[in-house]
Order: sequence, then C-alpha cells, then structure tokens
Amino acid sequence: MRYGVVLFTSDRGITPADAARAAENAGFDAFYVPEHTHIPVVRAAAHPQTGDSSLPDDRYLRTLDPWVALATAAAVTERITLSTAVALPAEHHPITLAKTIASLDHLSGGRVELGVGFGWNTDELTHHGVDPKKRRTVLRENLDAMRTLWSQEEAEFAGDFVNFGPSWSWPKPVRAGVPVLLGAGGTEKSFGWLAKNADGWITTPTEGELGDKIDLLHRVWREAGREGTPRVIALAGRHDSAQLAKWAEAGVTEVVFGLPDRSAEEVLGYIAHLGGKIAPPVPVNG
Repeated sequence: MRYGVVLFTSDRGITPADAARAAENAGFDAFYVPEHTHIPVVRAAAHPQTGDSSLPDDRYLRTLDPWVALATAAAVTERITLSTAVALPAEHHPITLAKTIASLDHLSGGRVELGVGFGWNTDELTHHGVDPKKRRTVLRENLDAMRTLWSQEEAEFAGDFVNFGPSWSWPKPVRAGVPVLLGAGGTEKSFGWLAKNADGWITTPTEGELGDKIDLLHRVWREAGREGTPRVIALAGRHDSAQLAKWAEAGVTEVVFGLPDRSAEEVLGYIAHLGGKIAPPVPVNG
C-alpha cells in the first residue's frame, strides 16, 4: 500500500509547504488538503459527523485555497503526489479550474491528483449558484469539460451547465489525464457515479467496516465495464498495524493519516514518528 497524510489547512499552525516537505522526507507517498470556499453562517445542511448545523472543527471556517496550498508544497518537494481530500469542482468554472490544475501539474512534474466530492454543505453550493439536487450532474459535467480542455488541442464542450466553443488551453497535464478520486459514502449510488466518472474511492471518516463496501465497489466497477480495479484510499486515525493488514487484504491501495491541529513543531514530530512506523525516511538532498 501507499501511505499519505492529509493536512486540514488553516491560517494557523503548520504551513502546507512545511508539512508536505516533512511528509516526503519521512517516506510518505501522498499529501492531501481539503476545500471549502466559505461556510455560510446560516445553514440548513447538517454536517455528516455532527448530524446538525454545528461543525466539528473551526478550521472549516479557515481553510486555505487548496491549489495555492498545493503549489507551495510542490515548490519544496520532488516526489510526493499532491491531491485534495476533497475539492469541490462544482463550485468553480471548469475553464479556469482546468487551467489551475493543469498549471500545477505541469510545474510539479505530473504529481497532481484530484480528489472530488459532491458537497455535503448544500448551502455553500447554493451560494455558488448550484442547485443541490443537481450537484452530481454539475460535478460530472465540470469534470468532463476539464478533461476535454486537458486532452484536446482545440477543445469545445456543450452541456446543460457548461458550454464553450473551440478553444486553445495549455498547459496540458503531464500524464494522459489527472487521476480523479471520489470522496463519498460507500453506497451503490456513489459507486455507480464513480465507475462512470472517476478512478478511485476516498473513504469518509465515518465509513466503518470497509471489506463489504470494497467488494460492492469492485462489483459495480466490473458491471460498468471498467478494466482493472479501482483505487481505494482509506482515511485513518491513529496507526494500527492490525487494521492496516486487514485493509490491505480487503483491497485498500492507500492509507491516509490525518495530521493533528497542533503547533508546527508538534506536527513535524508527529509526521516523523508516524513515518518511522510505515516507511524508512528518505534522505534529504545535500
């Protein structure tokens, strides 16, 4: 399995650049950050963990822009992949977002992956002009439009929510396309969307037992005519060797550990300690 860390970015504590550099030096393979453009003060949407409008963490109010955060991380790393857990492409125009992601991928040497979500915060989506009932369709169409811009020399797109005529847009992603990972609950409906539109699954923090859900994902994947097997990125709490072994057997391909909301020094120590359990450290150049 691959191993990664996710930093719930904010305007306090460790910077994404320092966390990503430490993670790479400690032997981790992937670095993730989340996205919320803003949090409406008055909300009808319930948070998946609290079950009501309260938030489990005030960093939801303080989240950094994910692509700016990952750009700073790209500048101080060489190997680690740079991803979102998760971004909300439905809240952005696909022409500009495609340019942002492709630019970061180009400058990082092809290390960008795109973790996406439908958006639990329907009030946030509404502020962006997205009908919550259409969020899955909007996300799919935005991804299709971005993939068109990434893959075609003269790109054009006609959809229900996105339309543009023949256009030039460079840079293109280094690889054939940017891998897309869906962060959503492990249901047949979500897996059906994933099998048509994404390359893997990012579990939710409240997912519980993964074995049966991974089996379901594999079945839906095969029934959709997809080749190979989907990637499965499991969000983990504390390091648990027995759990990691069980996940590997079940088909998890990557485990991502959340970083604590502590001082920069404490987070650096946490990364080094955790890295010592999962991989030998990578020597620092020079």
